[in-house]
Amino acid sequence: MSGLASFYPVPVEEVQFTILGSGSGGNAAYLETPNARVLIDCGFSAKRIRSTLLDLDRTPERLDGILITHEHSDHIHGLKVLAAKLGIPVYCNRHTAEEIRLHHDCTFDFQIFETGNSFEIGDLGVDTFSIPHDATDPVGFLLHTPAVQIGFLTDLGHGTRLIADRVRQAEVLLLETNHDVDMLNNDPRRPWNLKQRILSRHGHLSNEGAADFLEQLVHADLQHIFCAHLSRDCNTPELAREEITLKLSRLDASQVQVHITQQNAPCPPLRFAVKKSAASDEKSVATTSAAH
Repeated sequence: MSGLASFYPVPVEEVQFTILGSGSGGNAAYLETPNARVLIDCGFSAKRIRSTLLDLDRTPERLDGILITHEHSDHIHGLKVLAAKLGIPVYCNRHTAEEIRLHHDCTFDFQIFETGNSFEIGDLGVDTFSIPHDATDPVGFLLHTPAVQIGFLTDLGHGTRLIADRVRQAEVLLLETNHDVDMLNNDPRRPWNLKQRILSRHGHLSNEGAADFLEQLVHADLQHIFCAHLSRDCNTPELAREEITLKLSRLDASQVQVHITQQNAPCPPLRFAVKKSAASDEKSVATTSAAH
């Protein structure tokens, strides 16, 4: 056993969540429950995803599904090799499926959901909801596991009350912090029209925008925030962490741990042990991070 798996051998009754990588060049995460193994987005090459899963002592062949937020290439790049060749079910809405078919000449096992509805994969419950982004029908997820609830918000032009209502239960939250506004405005390599697209209400969420949105998202049970989809040129991990940490301090949410995702490396996995009471069969949650 090597890499991240050496930190966390997975026993039977636990949930494991790992960001495999996040940024403008690719996005993917792995979620494992006692009865489900899924990817959330598939934006890296199949070779890289396989290699990263092997470091977790896992293989793509054992995946029960791939959840897709939207059809942009940094979220579906490895889909053709992984999903089509291995026959892994692809969960997305109808408009996203149509866009995927348009750009990939192969057959997928699409499991179509209607945006706003919920579905289950084994013991994993998935709530879906609309998010503002310049894709055909982009969605966010609230993932209900036997141990923890995970909110998944990436490629988010701006925060809305609907989104806040849907993910306010999350104990773990992946939230886009794409750029620092000043760095983006001063970037000489990006044309004006691209800057306007990124800054638009259907573009990408800035550090400042994410921090402001946290005012609607923070609650007593929120334990982890992943700052995601950072721009290589118009942001830094230090700026993203500083903005989010400062806002959490002002919101008196010192219990929340801030994690910064990377484009070229996975985050240390989080583990959530499912503990059941003999009397009530209710769950309790224990969380740890390889960073501690």
